[in-house]
Amino acid sequence: MFPAYDDFNNREEKIAVVGLGYVGLPLAVCFAEAFDVIGFDINASRVKELSQNFDRTREVEKEQLTSVKIDYTANPEALSTARIIIVTVPTPINNHKMPDLTPVIAASEMVGTYMAEGTVVVYESTVYPGVTEEICIPILENKSGLKAGTGFKVGYSPERVNPGDKQHTVPRITKVVSGQDAQSTELLAKIYGKVIKAGIHIAPNIKTAEAAKVIENIQRDLNIALINELAIIFNKLGIDTRDVVDAAASKWNFIKYEPGMVGGHCIGVDPYYLTYKAEEIGYHPDVILAGRRINDGMGKYIAEQTVKKLIEACKPVKNSRVLILGITFKENIPDIRNTRVVDVFHELKEYGVIPFIYDPLADPPEVEEEYGLNLINEIESSAPYDAIIAAVRHQEFTNYSIDYLTGIMKNDPVIIDVKAMYDRNEAKEAGIVYWRL
Repeated sequence: MFPAYDDFNNREEKIAVVGLGYVGLPLAVCFAEAFDVIGFDINASRVKELSQNFDRTREVEKEQLTSVKIDYTANPEALSTARIIIVTVPTPINNHKMPDLTPVIAASEMVGTYMAEGTVVVYESTVYPGVTEEICIPILENKSGLKAGTGFKVGYSPERVNPGDKQHTVPRITKVVSGQDAQSTELLAKIYGKVIKAGIHIAPNIKTAEAAKVIENIQRDLNIALINELAIIFNKLGIDTRDVVDAAASKWNFIKYEPGMVGGHCIGVDPYYLTYKAEEIGYHPDVILAGRRINDGMGKYIAEQTVKKLIEACKPVKNSRVLILGITFKENIPDIRNTRVVDVFHELKEYGVIPFIYDPLADPPEVEEEYGLNLINEIESSAPYDAIIAAVRHQEFTNYSIDYLTGIMKNDPVIIDVKAMYDRNEAKEAGIVYWRL
């Protein structure tokens, strides 16, 4: 009853990818090089754009989209023709920093409603250990009328997409896979193994695979939190953090991280999935939450340093015009999810500063809808700024010269170089009050 690998390899059966965002689309394109693929998304506009070989996330180039055949659709009935359905919907947190499983639950209800008997459902969305088997399986059973293990099977294979990274693409990252039994695990290992050049790691069970995903990003979050805390300490000591890191990195086993704001759909979100589960079973995760508190506070800290430097430059804080370069959560991508630049903006407003945000990659309507903020269309040289906060290391911003930056600022200019994009000595020689994280 359940399909075999050869059924897919011979293109007799189809694979469906549910959710065509930063994770789902690159995966669908990767699979389409070897298998028949259905690409499903609830956003009809997104489906139309992809059908015209346009990806607004810029994760997949037009040449890649035109080189493969994917049946894009917003009709969930199409899922009934697939025998492997891969769910790649987002898993955000709510305003109380608790897991928001709404997209996963909705996707499971839809998949359960339309999937055929003998389907293998695979989840790639980041979750805490137990979600696939304790939450998703009952939904699939309820909606399909089938029994897990006999009527359908499930598996888990955590996504490892790094938006904007053209080196570590889907085929070049080792894929963790696990199914609910040996048969489903073997099938998924072969299916993913067909397109993943970096190799497959088989986890012993689904909960282990779920846990592996969340700790990947927790580890990074804690390392960044450490360097952020050190940056605060070194700033009080009058020492440049990046000079310290460069010196320490001369030792072979030192791991080099840089300070900064932690946003996005992974590092700033995933830890809360595990801390939620930990507290549910009666354990308070002190270290993980301490790292989150430090990283969540960096926007406020950067705004405070901006105010201090405005005062140092003898500028009145109230009504100072401050230009913020960048709002996306990382460089050279349009992704604004969970960006902490908004924290800088709102904290400056609390001080009476007038902040402006310029970002050539972000979509203005999306920013307005998500955060209620209006981006400026261009940098105003005719109305000079009192200070500039270089928040995101977009290529366009790194190409700005010190002369250009001073040319769009008033006398006694201030630069808050969050990402150390500019030469500090050149900036100071130009009379700029310069500070970097």
